[in-house]
Amino acid sequence: MKIKRRSSQAEVPSMAMGDIAFNLLIFFVILARAEDDSHLHWEPAVATEITASGAARVAVLIDSDNKFYVNGQQVGESQLADEIDALLGDAPAGERVVLLKAHKDAQAMYFEPVIEAISEKGGDLVHVLEQRQE
Repeated sequence: MKIKRRSSQAEVPSMAMGDIAFNLLIFFVILARAEDDSHLHWEPAVATEITASGAARVAVLIDSDNKFYVNGQQVGESQLADEIDALLGDAPAGERVVLLKAHKDAQAMYFEPVIEAISEKGGDLVHVLEQRQE
C-alpha cells in the first residue's frame, strides 16, 4: 500500500520581504558607522618622571596613521587652531589646558603644527605620557 504524500508550498508574503530588507539595511548602516569610529590607534610615549595634570577642556590626539582628532572628532591640520580656539572660548588663564596625546612613533612634522596651534590660541599644553616601567 502506498501512502500519498501531500506537497506543501510555503509562500512568504511580499510585505514581509520589504520589512526584512529595511531591517538589513539599517543593520548594515549602523555596522558601517561603528567601524569608522573605532579606528583610533594610539600608544602613549613613555618617560621616567611624570607629574599629573588637572582637567582639560581640549584633547588633541595624533593616532598611528598621523590623523588629528580634537575631542574625538577628526579634523585636518588647517582646522586645528580654529577648533582649539572654539573649544577654549573665553576661559581664563589656568583653565586653558589642552592635552596632547601623540602616538609613540609620531614624527615632529605631525606634532609640531599641533603645538604651534595650541600656543597660538593661548592654550596650556600638557603632553600625555605613560610612566616608564623599569
